[in-house]
Amino acid sequence: MRALGIDYGERRIGLALSDATGLLASPWKQMTNDANVGAAARRLAAEVRELAAQDDGLQAVVIGLPRRLDGSPNDQTERVRKLAALLAGEVAVPITLQDERLTSHEADELLAQREHDWRRRKQQVDAMAAALILQDYLDHQPRPSQASAGGESAKPTASAQRGGERQRGPTERREE
Repeated sequence: MRALGIDYGERRIGLALSDATGLLASPWKQMTNDANVGAAARRLAAEVRELAAQDDGLQAVVIGLPRRLDGSPNDQTERVRKLAALLAGEVAVPITLQDERLTSHEADELLAQREHDWRRRKQQVDAMAAALILQDYLDHQPRPSQASAGGESAKPTASAQRGGERQRGPTERREE
């Protein structure tokens, strides 16, 4: 299962990709943004369509949902929800909103271990934050091999708990 992770920001959008097995997320690239949610959704839809057309395909899009530390919405939350809704109208790939609290801070700390120049880190932090968002999503997905190897069933996804239905619009994952 290959997935795309998105860290949306007013000035920059970080993108990350998982490997074809859906186990490992890696920073991919950063796009500039002019705070126009509609234009960003169209550019991201083009990326999603291009990835979906490749041999590995694309089975999920995961967008980081910003919130305050207490879980309440912040100024950016509604823009990200709008982006997800617009993107869902443009592509057939399922979209999930994933809690992104503190991922940019964590990404900067990880990059600081390798790169001490903050100007160079700034160019990479959004893609790294997208990778952290995507990795969190991937880590909470059931693995078919877990069920067959250990005899225990994997934790059902929200979709499975709703009877296996797939939602057309963006779904939201909450921190457990």
